[in-house]
Amino acid sequence: MVLAAGVGFVGVLLKQPLIVSFIAVGLLTGPSMLDVARSSEAIDLLAELGIAVLLFLVGLKLDVKLVRSLGFVALATGLGQVLFTSIFGFLICLALGLDPVTALYVSVALTFSSTIIIVKLLSDKRELETLHGRIALGFLIVQDIVVVLAMIALSAFGVGTRTDAGVGDVLGVLGSGLALLAFVILFVRFGANRLTERLARTPELLIAFSLALAALFAAAGESLGFGKELGGLLAGVALGSTPFRDAIAARMAPLRDFLLLFFFIALGAQLDLGGLGQSGWAALVLSLFVLVGNPLIVVLIMARMGYHIRTGFLAGLTVAQISEFSLIFMAMGVSLGHVTGGSLGLVTLVGLITIAASTYMITYSHRLYPLCEPLLRFVKVHRRGSAVHAERVEGDGPDVIVFGLGRYGGAVGAGLEAAGRRVLGVDINPRAVRNWRDRGHEGVFGDVADPEFLATLPLDSAEWVVATIRPAEAGVSHADPRLVLLHQLRAMGYSGRVAVTSTDQTPDEYMLEEGADLVATPFTDAAHHVVQRIEAMSKADSSGD
Repeated sequence: MVLAAGVGFVGVLLKQPLIVSFIAVGLLTGPSMLDVARSSEAIDLLAELGIAVLLFLVGLKLDVKLVRSLGFVALATGLGQVLFTSIFGFLICLALGLDPVTALYVSVALTFSSTIIIVKLLSDKRELETLHGRIALGFLIVQDIVVVLAMIALSAFGVGTRTDAGVGDVLGVLGSGLALLAFVILFVRFGANRLTERLARTPELLIAFSLALAALFAAAGESLGFGKELGGLLAGVALGSTPFRDAIAARMAPLRDFLLLFFFIALGAQLDLGGLGQSGWAALVLSLFVLVGNPLIVVLIMARMGYHIRTGFLAGLTVAQISEFSLIFMAMGVSLGHVTGGSLGLVTLVGLITIAASTYMITYSHRLYPLCEPLLRFVKVHRRGSAVHAERVEGDGPDVIVFGLGRYGGAVGAGLEAAGRRVLGVDINPRAVRNWRDRGHEGVFGDVADPEFLATLPLDSAEWVVATIRPAEAGVSHADPRLVLLHQLRAMGYSGRVAVTSTDQTPDEYMLEEGADLVATPFTDAAHHVVQRIEAMSKADSSGD
């Protein structure tokens, strides 16, 4: 843990994601260097739990509707990148001297991009709601589907190739998987929403239940023969249709990052640094293929669909690395005896190179494009109506985000909508969110004190953030949620106005000093009066007064 903190701090100074630091910690603690990772049973247990939680969060976010809403571009570009990388990667691996089975594993592993890294980098740059950011999210969902299919195929292939496996064993695993899938479908249909709504009244219990469900399904998958990875994935799918999935994902993300540390420690204990050195040339070739080839195919496909080269370039940079799933996929192959530890070390080295390099490429993407633009002059853009329409999607967010959907907050939100504003409501009370949606408004479940959740909100389009929450409604945090929100918005670079309510002894002047533009007192300010004040200040802004 001391090494993880120290190496992680150095990684932060170098602007590197935690995955790179965690892989480095795994190598440092392994037998080839410091040899301190000796508690193998405890490390393996935490590593397996980390994989279960990671796949659980993938299942939780597996929203095919988002791909449909993005249109054909996300599906076509995502599948095009996957096919390009797998086919040409396979040929390159054969040319490097790998046997066909290993070449197939490595080429498939190269197709996965890191959801964690891309979302984090785009969130930091406030580009999740831009056109290329939304298309990048489409890539991730398409790749998540490919991950699911690849792991299903690998599990079935692994059972079928066991020396002691018969037709009955294969059919038994298939039947068990279908039975668990049927249970998930029934749970989603009849019990998920009602159960999670009850649990969400105590947010800590909702997270404990989610973690337990991930562990339970992972254990069931391992016992039934189709793997803990698919078990954890199905657990996420079971809760993916509930309105609380974003809140669950935001709160479990730090736990996922902590547990994944032990996966990389366990991985480092299996790797031989001498073997990694022998794979250096192959790793460099494959890394260049991922860093250059993946963005290029995205630019070509998007240009064919009518998107500007710059949009394709910025979107393409997000797939210029491999992910933690690549290592998990290779580790599954090693456990099944299909590939050796040397191929796992090769993919690990490719991961270190591509993740480290692509982080800087994405961070400085706008500076990098003018340098690369002359090299992309051969790309011809085919103008189509779909792309022109998609360019307009960027400004299609809410005008006002209202935190707190109680009687007062709901009245403020409804009044603003009546005044022609597009309002997004947010509340930690599931019943309040449901009632708000039942009245035909947009609403999401989430905790104002959670910065991970705030990063998912479309703040770029919002002219106003209105907080009608009380200090007693701070969720898992005992801090004043209004101050937490003001500080988080300031840290995230939010440039709009903020209105807060005051029902306690906190002076209005203090809230104004902390960043609020308007402080309303519900007992003296009627909701319609707040609406009038917001509208008046907005008109003053537009007129330049």
